[in-house]
Amino acid sequence: MCKELVNYLNLNKGGTVLDCTVGSGGHAEAILKRIGSGGRLIGIDQDRDALDLTKNRLLKRFKNCTLVQANFRNMDTILVELSIDVLDGIIFDLGVSSLQLDSAARGFSIRLDAPLDMRMDSNLKLSAFDLVNFLPEENISDILKNYGQERWHKRIARAIVRERKKSIIVSTRQLVDLVRRVIPYRYARIHPATRTFQALRIAVNDELTALREGLNKCVGYLKKGARVCVISFHSMEDRIVKRKFRDLAKEEIFQLITKKPIRPTEEETKTNPRVRSAKMRVAEKI
Repeated sequence: MCKELVNYLNLNKGGTVLDCTVGSGGHAEAILKRIGSGGRLIGIDQDRDALDLTKNRLLKRFKNCTLVQANFRNMDTILVELSIDVLDGIIFDLGVSSLQLDSAARGFSIRLDAPLDMRMDSNLKLSAFDLVNFLPEENISDILKNYGQERWHKRIARAIVRERKKSIIVSTRQLVDLVRRVIPYRYARIHPATRTFQALRIAVNDELTALREGLNKCVGYLKKGARVCVISFHSMEDRIVKRKFRDLAKEEIFQLITKKPIRPTEEETKTNPRVRSAKMRVAEKI
């Protein structure tokens, strides 16, 4: 949805833009081309591996690009350090990236056997290993229910606790096999472990709280007429964005540019199936 995102940002030459989830730099590159050499882009990402790749992709070609390893919930501190008071656009591209999913060592994928990690920032103290092996059964159940909307959350949590009493759970493959054994196959319209992995990833990285904080902070940095675009990949994220934009519209701080979320085209979905659940919402500061 890169083309749609850049068009909806409605940027002019010389604009200053904050990319809160720069990832591998695809959106950032398109934005840098739009704002020209007189503009400036600040790219934030908490994933050091992603930033290393993005540096090679962007910094040699664009001198007006600044990359920072951090969580976007700390955007205010970053912008103060960079002496930036106002922005012409802000983007959030939420969720786990293809780079992270395809990295066997990161533990995000249900397809690849890897250490049970799931940290977007490797400096975080707690990983999925810690949650699965040391949290009480009730807490694991709550995570699966609240962050994964998993119907079988109690059954999976009970099985995890039973399994770890026999042998510590160290790999994604162990967890995938465990979930497969306890979820009735006829109810699994998607891979049985998908919601479990989503829930643990969100809990490890505190993603929903970070999103709320990031949305709250970004409002004060947008100048009049500047836009914020958010791409989300599951209903919990989209609900947070929808409610925040709606509340700010009621307060006459924002106007909604997209009354309903923008979805990827059929052509893009065929090319990249991972975007099929993407929803983009756009609002403008008034």
